Amino acid sequence: MHRWTHLDDVPPGYGPSVVTIGNFDGVHRGHRVVLGRVVERARALGAHAVAITFDPHPLAVLYPDRAPQPLTTVEHKLELLAAEGLDAVLVMPFTHELAGQSPRQFVEETMVDGLGARLVVVGGDMRFGKANAGNVDTLRELGDELGFEVDVVADEGFAAAGAAAGDRRWSSTWVRELVAAGDVAGATDVLGRPHRVTGTVVHGDHRGRELGYPTANLAPDAFGAVPADGVYAGWLTPPGGRRLPAAISVGTNPTFDGTGRRVEAYVLDRDDLDLYGDVVAVEFTHRLRPTLRFAGVDDLVRQMAEDVARCRVLLDVTAPA
Repeated sequence: MHRWTHLDDVPPGYGPSVVTIGNFDGVHRGHRVVLGRVVERARALGAHAVAITFDPHPLAVLYPDRAPQPLTTVEHKLELLAAEGLDAVLVMPFTHELAGQSPRQFVEETMVDGLGARLVVVGGDMRFGKANAGNVDTLRELGDELGFEVDVVADEGFAAAGAAAGDRRWSSTWVRELVAAGDVAGATDVLGRPHRVTGTVVHGDHRGRELGYPTANLAPDAFGAVPADGVYAGWLTPPGGRRLPAAISVGTNPTFDGTGRRVEAYVLDRDDLDLYGDVVAVEFTHRLRPTLRFAGVDDLVRQMAEDVARCRVLLDVTAPA
């Protein structure tokens, strides 16, 4: 998959293309409905399947105080988009200048002249251009004039199934709500995979090693929405490595009167890992319990042993002989 970070990176004369546009934060199940349509239509037309996305999130530039916590790093987003079968992704640096483009300017310069769009696939609620003035009707009018068709994915394509979902649609906002509540299993359902936080492993108090459960502590600037305080089952993936089963703690370590909130992961039955300075991905699959303050270290260690045993069951990991 081609990955372009500026419109000038697109080869001259590129096209014809089937194009979609969006932030695609999290690349959740609703996003994948649209992306699947793009790839399907592109293959049928003998065209390139292309997605346009932005970095950073537009709200981080226009209204920083309202910007949502991101769900995916740019690199992870690109990996997820590539997995959907796209031929190319244009990651446009979002600036005030770009935000000031009229719907016509953006469509003509980026979609038509830059990418050779012959078909644009969008959801019915899409908005674009200065002050979000462009919508599906605008896109259709420009398509009639500039020579491309518009395919609007029906609302049913974004509808979540199941009684728990009610009338909700798959959305990045919903994922953030679930993660903030500690419902990582619910977030997994909306995303179609576990939610992850990515960060550099730093030195902590080394208390876990003293207790028999050495942990990888993520730096405070870890990327991705951090779940509510509690203990979780999940996975840790080191650079270039395979996923390792882990028991994960999010919180302040109240038993030791901690104050700084942290994410730390104990890779089950491993005390030989040296991950300091490495950027790792921590994925959350199940919430085991809330964070608790224990009367003493012995009570804490007993609970940690129970947590690890539950993680083995949930992650289908066999204890060492």
